[in-house]
Amino acid sequence: MKRIVNTIVFSLMLLFCAMSAGPSSAADVSTAQLMEELEAMQRRVQQLEEQLQRTAAADEVQKDSGRAASVKEEGLPERIRKIEEQLKEKTLPDTLTKRVTLSGLIEAEAGYEKIRYADPAQADEDSSDIILSTVELGVDVDIAKHVSGHVLFLWEEDDTEPVDMDEGFITLDGEDVVPLYLTAGKMYVPFGTYGTFFISDPLTLEIGETRESAVRAGFYNELLDVSAAVFNGDVGKIGDDDYIDSFVGSIAFSLPEELVPDLGLTAGAAYLSNIADSDGLEGETSGEIQDEIGGLGAFLSLAYRERAFLQCEYVGALDHFEAGELSFDEGRAAKPRAWNLELALVPVADLTVAVKYEASRDLGAFQPEEQYGAAVTYGLFANTAISFEYLRGEHENGDRRDLLTTQLAIEF
Repeated sequence: MKRIVNTIVFSLMLLFCAMSAGPSSAADVSTAQLMEELEAMQRRVQQLEEQLQRTAAADEVQKDSGRAASVKEEGLPERIRKIEEQLKEKTLPDTLTKRVTLSGLIEAEAGYEKIRYADPAQADEDSSDIILSTVELGVDVDIAKHVSGHVLFLWEEDDTEPVDMDEGFITLDGEDVVPLYLTAGKMYVPFGTYGTFFISDPLTLEIGETRESAVRAGFYNELLDVSAAVFNGDVGKIGDDDYIDSFVGSIAFSLPEELVPDLGLTAGAAYLSNIADSDGLEGETSGEIQDEIGGLGAFLSLAYRERAFLQCEYVGALDHFEAGELSFDEGRAAKPRAWNLELALVPVADLTVAVKYEASRDLGAFQPEEQYGAAVTYGLFANTAISFEYLRGEHENGDRRDLLTTQLAIEF
């Protein structure tokens, strides 16, 4: 290194002497010769710079080797101690970022509805509105291995104002130890899936969806998810005490992806000890009924190459409610049931076109007896979609309803 520096200094001295020479010396040297000497000196300086860079790189490699040898000599216990100290220095926000997941949904809708009454003496009605239909905020927390928590806040205009605690439960799962799980808290018990490609909820959800504070235990693997849940229902048998006497059992089968690569299939069934406990029907009762009525649900979901989809579901009571126990039964025994069939295609990326047919029985004016329609959903941007829907519903008494809905939704 010292010799390289001396060479550079000597070269600069020669250049200085040549430039500071008197007029008589400059006359003895031609311009061409001076240019040649300058070019030679530039080449020499460039060579010296490259040599300096190679020397510095070699020194750095030697230092890295020394550090690696030092780490190697520390031994495993010392390295573990240093790692533990680094983990202790982690700040609380860093830890929360890894353990907490936020998710949400915002839906704004504009709709038009026209009702044509079968009774000629009753004038037809039409209405339109713009609403913020749904705001959801979900929080999922990984407390520790095998332990997690979930909270979902829900706001629906004119329904859950100001804010409703829609879900809140703790889950213990076996993960890689045993394929079992236990969930306790407020949840939607596993009675029905209610999948849809439409904006409006299917008729099956209107009479079957059940949200309760419950305890659910289950077994799951690649093929099966089998579970049972117990809870204290809101609608009981006349004369019975208030205790935990409602339950639901479910089983779902999923076709492994490697078995049929292009086909996704999920099918299942569920039994509910008292379908009057469902969110849709409990408000149509007085809170007590003569006998608890069991409910049955079954579903089938198919997907082919994520381009074609089929959704089928049935939900219904297994026996009749006594006359007058349901507000819409018009004074006769009723056995509420509904089914939904949907077909959806994805002709191009971000565009989904769907059609449906659904029907119900013994729901009077509560829900349409038959309903069909079409929906189109387009993904405008990432996690942002706009949907259009048309539904024609026909009630048991002959009333007809036309419903047009547009929705803009984002999720995160």
